[in-house]
Amino acid sequence: KFAMVAPDVQIDDGKGTILISSEEGETEANNHRKLSDFGIRNGTRLQADDFLQDYTLLINVLHSEDLEKDVEFEVVGDTPEKVGPKPSEPTSKNITNGSDDGAQPSTSTGN
Repeated sequence: KFAMVAPDVQIDDGKGTILISSEEGETEANNHRKLSDFGIRNGTRLQADDFLQDYTLLINVLHSEDLEKDVEFEVVGDTPEKVGPKPSEPTSKNITNGSDDGAQPSTSTGN
């Protein structure tokens, strides 16, 4: 849902419990476990970080009994308009007077 390439997900409880690791094989044993197996309940916060994309999310887990049939979860709340890697910064700027503040060279004459 969030287009992460290599996410690391941990419980945001200060203990550093890692649920998903971008290191291959590190958390494979967690793949078939339920969130409740880790003590995750209504109100728990998760931190998801994708270092490759410089992309971090804080996820608030909210329990709901009102999901449609065959729907396991729903993403609601403030989500970025475009999920994915940030566009790269331009490497060069057009500088006309040695400054990038937009100032123009002086045209005054000395008296």
